[in-house]
Amino acid sequence: MSAGQRGVAELRGVTLTIDGRTLLSEVDIAVRPGELVALIGPNGAGKSTALSVLAGDVTPDSGTVTIDDRPVARIRVQELGRLRSVLLQQKVVSFSYPVRDVVAMGRMPWASTAGDAGDDEAIVAEALARTDTTHLADRDVTTLSGGELARVSLARVLAQRCSIVLLDEPTDALDIGHQEQVLALAAGLAADGAAVLAVLHDLNLAAAYADRIVLLADGAVVADGSPRDVLTGERLSAVYGHPVETIDHPVTGALLVLPVRASGPGSPSKGGHSQRVRVP
Repeated sequence: MSAGQRGVAELRGVTLTIDGRTLLSEVDIAVRPGELVALIGPNGAGKSTALSVLAGDVTPDSGTVTIDDRPVARIRVQELGRLRSVLLQQKVVSFSYPVRDVVAMGRMPWASTAGDAGDDEAIVAEALARTDTTHLADRDVTTLSGGELARVSLARVLAQRCSIVLLDEPTDALDIGHQEQVLALAAGLAADGAAVLAVLHDLNLAAAYADRIVLLADGAVVADGSPRDVLTGERLSAVYGHPVETIDHPVTGALLVLPVRASGPGSPSKGGHSQRVRVP
């Protein structure tokens, strides 16, 4: 990182053990301005834990966690809220507020600053529009569907206007159209200079939108690189414990990740045997 560069979040040699179980082991992850990093891996790999440590919400046993080369533990909560925004995996709310007010909560870290980052009302309106939730602005947040709440939660993150954006399963509960919209938004934030980390389960979304992919397994980094470098059939098959193949789309050339399925009714192949895994 060059001197004075801002908007960089980094884990270095981070290890975390809870109740005798190692959740993270010597993990190195860096997220820099202008890139969308997808954090992938099977269930229990440590993805959400790594994001929580990077956000400063969980303290590791060892290693360093920094934002702009400053230890996260030494950054006051109010300032931290102006440096990084976080979309949590659990998006359940138990309080009754209009959606507009929930999105406006993203402006709270800026409330008492001399350099308030713009007009709050306009910023909230823009966040609602970008997440296709303007029509929900006056609804009680407790009446929303899971997908609607996920988009409203993302609107709150956008309204916070931080240079580092951490998204834990941002496409959870969303239909295919809104999944694409959310990842396009995340990529747009990176293109505008933000450092964006997104925990994703959909490997095709990761392949399509991420500049870089970090693959975790059993709390350790297995691979870190471009989508084509990380998403190989051989590696994914080993990590996910299921045969996977990667192919190029016949028209667009885009990288596709496909689980290998046993043939059966409606399958193009016959004989009841699994297809062979193709390793590019």
